[in-house]
Amino acid sequence: MEEILTLEEVAKYLKVKPQTIYTWAQSGKIPAAKLGKEWRFRKSVIDKWFNQHIDDKFSDYF
Repeated sequence: MEEILTLEEVAKYLKVKPQTIYTWAQSGKIPAAKLGKEWRFRKSVIDKWFNQHIDDKFSDYF
């Protein structure tokens, strides 16, 4: 089964503050689903999003 992460788990995984993940989720900058009052994230989607973000950021170096 697909691993589902909480906002706090994503923040720890990406080494940023939970408030940053919350802000990104609310603004649609990071792929997330809101279930009631809680945000949830698929780890595989976060990995893909992060890799794409990093690739775009450093594309001039490759």
